[in-house]
Amino acid sequence: MPLAAPVSTPPLLEGDSLTSDEFLRRWAEIPSLKHAELIDGIVYMPSPISRDHGDFQLYLGNWLGFYAMVTPGCRCSMEATWVMGERQVPQPDLTLRILPEYGGQSGMAGEYASGSPELIVEVAVSSYSRDFGAKKRLYERMGVREYFIAAPRDQKLVSFSLTSTGFQPLDADDNGVIQSAYFPGLWLDTESLWDLDLQRMNAVLQRGLATPEHAAFIEKLVLKKH
Repeated sequence: MPLAAPVSTPPLLEGDSLTSDEFLRRWAEIPSLKHAELIDGIVYMPSPISRDHGDFQLYLGNWLGFYAMVTPGCRCSMEATWVMGERQVPQPDLTLRILPEYGGQSGMAGEYASGSPELIVEVAVSSYSRDFGAKKRLYERMGVREYFIAAPRDQKLVSFSLTSTGFQPLDADDNGVIQSAYFPGLWLDTESLWDLDLQRMNAVLQRGLATPEHAAFIEKLVLKKH
């Protein structure tokens, strides 16, 4: 009796309609693939990363990373895969989350983060329409507390804070500084971002970190630790 031919795993293709489990299973069969997303059950494959995207993602990562370094219980990640639901596996450019043992809202699903982080930052270049459309709607539904979208080619930073009625715009102050509503002391000077002036970005962040609100936030996180 002839042996049955082995069944190969179908490739992961742009536009496939999959569940989260099938998406991750197919991805695991492609070790060379580093970027892919499942949004509302539809697969999105990576496009080439522009210099603008790479530069601004790095600077924003430094900004979030420094905040996490001096704020106990906070963790910054870059391009990590999140399992947010049965048909939702986004790969945000940057996230800032509070660890579960400090009272954070996210968890783990095997080797992947699950649920939703408290803050997501996307750099919108080739992914512009998705970042402002399907991903914004997903993050709002999943309870992401804050969502920042940096659009370098328009020199536009759009920020949203989650309220009882959904995402609402979070406006900069008169000096062009965005102050996070959820992470006290997380201040971003938008002009220095567009200039890629890390020294000035850091100086404004340091002012935020020196506020009583940031000190009180640290105390709150430490008290929650278990």
